[in-house]
Amino acid sequence: MKEVTIYTDGACRGNGKENTIGAYGIVFMYKNFKKEEKKAFKNTTNNIMELKAVVTALSRLKEPCSVTLYSDSAYVVNAINQKWIDKWQKNNWKTSSKEPVKNREIWEDLIKLINYHKVKFVKVKGHSDNEFNNRCDKLANEAMDDLIKGID
Repeated sequence: MKEVTIYTDGACRGNGKENTIGAYGIVFMYKNFKKEEKKAFKNTTNNIMELKAVVTALSRLKEPCSVTLYSDSAYVVNAINQKWIDKWQKNNWKTSSKEPVKNREIWEDLIKLINYHKVKFVKVKGHSDNEFNNRCDKLANEAMDDLIKGID
């Protein structure tokens, strides 16, 4: 099984307001090979971008891989590592406060991917000294800037 390292980051300008713009940045590493990806969206949220970054990254892998995935999103990493996602499923996609889980469709996509790949989620501190997390943040911001400028 190939061992792949992935860094992801999502971002959103105007999070929680109308007419937002968001994006993700991804850095893939396999042996000496490195690839980057970025994409921006209108009318989204930071949590959606963090999730889409992870789902997109894992979906790009063409065969089952052993993945170490680094993210600065406590939302994503804790949902997996602290088994929130298991509790949500057992509770018919309701949170501990009995509210519907937001972004359920994306979570369901993620579940399929983590059942296909062997994924270890690692939380990194955002906006600190992690070179690849910082690169993902830069890619996400470049994608948002490009969308604003009309460049795809």
